[in-house]
Amino acid sequence: MECISIFDMLKIGIGPSSSHTLGPWRAAERWITELKAEDRFESVEKIQIQVYGSLSLTGKGHATDYALMLGLSGADPVTMPVADIHTIVKEIQQTKKLIFGGERVLPFDDQKDICFNKKFLPFHANGLKFEAFLKNGTKKSKKYYSIGGGFVVVEERKNAKKKRATFNTFPYPIQKGDELLEYCQREKKMISELVLINERALRNDGEIDSQLQNVWHTMLECMYIGCHTEGQLPGGLQVRRRAFEMHKQLMAKADKYDSPENWLQTIRGTEVKFRQILKWVSCFALSVNEVNASLGRVVTAPTNGSAGVIPAVLMYYMVIENHEADFKQIKQFLLVAGEIGSIFKKGATISAAMGGCQAEIGVSSAMAAGALTELLGGTPEQVLMAAEIAMEHHLGLTCDPIGGLVQIPCIERNSMGAIKAINAAELALHSDPKDAKVPLDKVVQTMWETAKDMNSKYKETSQGGLAVGVFLSDC
Repeated sequence: MECISIFDMLKIGIGPSSSHTLGPWRAAERWITELKAEDRFESVEKIQIQVYGSLSLTGKGHATDYALMLGLSGADPVTMPVADIHTIVKEIQQTKKLIFGGERVLPFDDQKDICFNKKFLPFHANGLKFEAFLKNGTKKSKKYYSIGGGFVVVEERKNAKKKRATFNTFPYPIQKGDELLEYCQREKKMISELVLINERALRNDGEIDSQLQNVWHTMLECMYIGCHTEGQLPGGLQVRRRAFEMHKQLMAKADKYDSPENWLQTIRGTEVKFRQILKWVSCFALSVNEVNASLGRVVTAPTNGSAGVIPAVLMYYMVIENHEADFKQIKQFLLVAGEIGSIFKKGATISAAMGGCQAEIGVSSAMAAGALTELLGGTPEQVLMAAEIAMEHHLGLTCDPIGGLVQIPCIERNSMGAIKAINAAELALHSDPKDAKVPLDKVVQTMWETAKDMNSKYKETSQGGLAVGVFLSDC
């Protein structure tokens, strides 16, 4: 079992999907790197990509084709200007040429060279095969699998051995919730403290803080953009952005501001009755996923489709629960959230193509619930109890996006997941974990069993549920 950093669970990338957009993008980058390492990059005359399974069935709606073109062109999803996405793609489509790895011009017709196959590969529902046609007349191909959250793997036994070796690099190797609690009890530390010690095995404190600040800045900026952008989302469903109007009403009597940071401070001075709190949490979650649906920059938490839950709950803590909260609390929250997410990834899945939306919104809600519980003074036992409660009430949640777009029901589900996370935290804080009937590890196991039993129609294929019950013409 690999050691999973919190920065594996909280990646900065481009929407709308971590498995269908960021994953293929990273796979394209990885393929180019491997071609260079094998001294084949300069010999490539033509490239073609085969897309399989869920990636094929909902790839167009999830911008998989865009991601592949951008990744093959050498664009970085973390740093590239979002405004350049359509410009680069349009140029490739019009000229029928692609600057391979940002270095070599190759012929490329996205309609012919990105091939969408409905066939599912045995290893995982999200399969990709990259093919390079070389000058000597031979062909070099490589398969990758986008397994959720931007993670990309290959089907190799030696790769599994490598991961088992890296798992032991953490001072506190954790696969299950029980192991995490055992370390906390033995060392008399909070979950965030243990996770920080593990992270120090990979990078120094300065690097940890810098990367966490980047994660938070991206989340805050994403919420800010979403709350200040009106109109319709792209894709043909004519979904109207709602965060803008909701935010406008909530801020009707607020002071002026000129930056995301000042915006946060201004929100702290607004009315905080129960209905307003519900509206704020929903507004924050909606804003992130409206940006995500528009190929904006978000943080996978643990996926793009569920990217709004954790920022919304963290923002709730900062603007409602603790007006003095600063980077110290942000760091603590993200450390705990990342660790809980990794437990679900190791014991089940964070891929909707494998487990339905319980693997995305369910996991993100559990991550947020646990993290909020520690910030509110909960014990490690209560943290895991909150995570369990949140997931327990997402079990069986299907992934059935209309038109293959990460919009309906995905955007609203983030607000539901955020509210459930807050509720789960409060329930855990007012409970004795000794009385809990369902431990976190049991709900992780149950989620995985549910995922395996779930019909493939409800696993991000747009072949069941709302995806077939509601037609594009109805929208």
